[in-house]
Amino acid sequence: MRYYRLPRTAQSTSATSLIAVEASGDAYDLTTASPDLGSFTELARAANASDRSIDDIARNRLADAELLDPDALDGESLRPVVPDEVWAAGVTYQISEEARKAESGKPEVYIDVYENDRPEIFFKATSSRTVGPNDAIGVRSDSDWNVPEPELGVVLHRGDVVGYTIGNDVSSREIEGQNPLYLPQAKVYDRCCSIGPCIATGETVDNPHDLTMTLTITRDGERVYEGSTSTSEMATRCETLVEYLDRHNNLPETVVLLTGTALVPPDGFTLTEDDEVHIDIENIGTLVNQTISV
Repeated sequence: MRYYRLPRTAQSTSATSLIAVEASGDAYDLTTASPDLGSFTELARAANASDRSIDDIARNRLADAELLDPDALDGESLRPVVPDEVWAAGVTYQISEEARKAESGKPEVYIDVYENDRPEIFFKATSSRTVGPNDAIGVRSDSDWNVPEPELGVVLHRGDVVGYTIGNDVSSREIEGQNPLYLPQAKVYDRCCSIGPCIATGETVDNPHDLTMTLTITRDGERVYEGSTSTSEMATRCETLVEYLDRHNNLPETVVLLTGTALVPPDGFTLTEDDEVHIDIENIGTLVNQTISV
């Protein structure tokens, strides 16, 4: 199944409504079946407490849940989960390694990571710096080279993989290229990350390493960039990234781990205010964000 989060309905006593969408496309407001299912995290807690899968818990309540018009998901969806933390991995695709070498005066740093067993994993965002679908991502005003980085996101609950989402690891390539030690400033700032539009469980994303990913950027109604790749090109598997993230690291309840990008716009391209970024990942959906200067 796929799970969305919508603003509270008139019938709900919860702050938000959790929507479950079956493979058939039918959408159900799970929160109308139980006020204890107002978020994906609450659903994950119920599954963890009963030692059942998330989809099993949801299916058990569909008969009591109100049907919802699936069209309501397009423009009203919020972040599908409010993560305690967002982490990210870098240099997990060859194209990313090549781009990082091109932007940096110290290319050996990225070659070493790409060829090493230990992946690059870094802190990306707090909840307050993360936006959802149709919200604005930030373009740093102190940088002349800013890009989106479309990535498959792994959703963790108490350290276990419970689903997948789409993430945008918005970055300043100029700042990072000046010196690798500037990576936190290139990556962590207001509106530096977006996730959504939903969380797809393992039943829907059977193989996270065989998904088509597409990035499209439009400006003033015209397409200025389009590219596609497959997660099969990842040099480091999701389970390896999760294992390294979890090492000696007491993770909070809900974490999203972004798994790196293979779609890098050409060196002459930078995001500007009012661009629109579309990221599509097979079996998950499309994450759409506008841009704003920060």
